[in-house]
Amino acid sequence: MKKLTLLLAICIVSIASAQTVQDSITFDPQKQLNAAQRILSGNYGKSVTVGAYGEITYNQPEASNGELDVQRLVLLFGYQFNDKTQFVTEVEFEHVYEVFIEQAFINYAIAPNVSLRGGLMLVPMGIINEFHEPTTFNGVERPEVDNVIVPTTWREIGIGVTGRFNELSLGYQAYVFNGFQSLNGTKTLGGSSGLRNGRQKGIQSTINKPNLSAKFDYYGLPGLRLGLSGYFGRTQALDAVDMIDGSDVGISMIGLDARYAYQRFTARGQFIHANISDSEAYNTINNATLGSELQGWYVEAAYNLLPQEKQQRLFAFARYEQYDTHAATEGTLVRNDAYNRNDLTTGLSYHIAPGVVLKGDYQFRDNAQAGADVANRLNFGIGVWF
Repeated sequence: MKKLTLLLAICIVSIASAQTVQDSITFDPQKQLNAAQRILSGNYGKSVTVGAYGEITYNQPEASNGELDVQRLVLLFGYQFNDKTQFVTEVEFEHVYEVFIEQAFINYAIAPNVSLRGGLMLVPMGIINEFHEPTTFNGVERPEVDNVIVPTTWREIGIGVTGRFNELSLGYQAYVFNGFQSLNGTKTLGGSSGLRNGRQKGIQSTINKPNLSAKFDYYGLPGLRLGLSGYFGRTQALDAVDMIDGSDVGISMIGLDARYAYQRFTARGQFIHANISDSEAYNTINNATLGSELQGWYVEAAYNLLPQEKQQRLFAFARYEQYDTHAATEGTLVRNDAYNRNDLTTGLSYHIAPGVVLKGDYQFRDNAQAGADVANRLNFGIGVWF
């Protein structure tokens, strides 16, 4: 409670002292673009567009050795076939030695504000899963809500439509995707990491039950962007077991998010709730610990300490988040309070040039388990995006 009170106090002080328009992720939240959107909007008149983003991090838990890591380097490529048809792909190198395709899709503009898409794409849930370039968020590490509740980076193969109704100030996305894998080798869905182990990432993905994903973004008020996300379907099981009770589970996930900028003050928040059906049968046959409900939220406030006319920006920020992968359990599975976690992250984001950020923060980490000793953590990072 003391941590939450501290954060609210920071918000109130920041609002009272705000002076000029600026957003914590550099752009007006109504006009923010992620890497794929920038490629799509920036390659008109060019056949090939190239970009990249990446981050190097240092994590120092209390009473333990620290870790230095080239956490990720993502190469961006876009190709324009004609005035209606474009291709976008992101090739990601994680921890130097792992290589993944993060996105690979065709965008076909059927009207000025409507496009069809097909391929490997990001699931539109919350903020960070779509906007995770290191210069677009405060903190060295992404919020944990977007790690164990929304398993960022969450991408799957599918088809869909995206566009906007300008007269309503409303953007929309709607896709049919393949779902999470029920059993990924020996990895199960469970309490520690939620649904994260089920991501198929476009790697020889199993599909037997298509899933629906949709998001609406409202940008009709100055400085404000509101999002409503939904994801509904079932996990995917292999042919040998897909008729057995407990071989898959149902997932209904709802997300609310908000981004706001007023003068030098910015804020953002997010709430995610997932309901899991048939978790008891799934846990029984897989010896798993999957909860029947997952839930998480965070609020964040930031303030630019430098004069607005300067190109450089120095944001002081605080973020409080609470997330629980055992928000509810079914059957004989006992709720584990160690999975009911909260973090308070405070620090600085120093944008030394557009597309380059230096970050430092300290995380106060805890959970609801009696006598738990969760190590706090000091973090530093360098991020680029161009």
